[in-house]
Amino acid sequence: MKIKLRGVKRVCIDGDFIRLDDLLKFASMVSSGGEAKVLIQGGEVWVDGELCVSRGKKIRSGAVVRCGENTLVVNNQGSRASI
Repeated sequence: MKIKLRGVKRVCIDGDFIRLDDLLKFASMVSSGGEAKVLIQGGEVWVDGELCVSRGKKIRSGAVVRCGENTLVVNNQGSRASI
């Protein structure tokens, strides 16, 4: 079975990490923290291929976050890594 992705979006963060719920808001995948909470705790968010139900999970540079058909690749602003 193939999974079709709507698109991959790269997100640059300033610090060493960003909380998962904040990342979803920052990347405009959700419009509020409450919406992020529902998605995360509802089992709809995957981090690096593993289901994540922790809103406060620290997402670091290089992480791949998937929610539905949307995929985020997180990079630190100092990082020159590309995918």
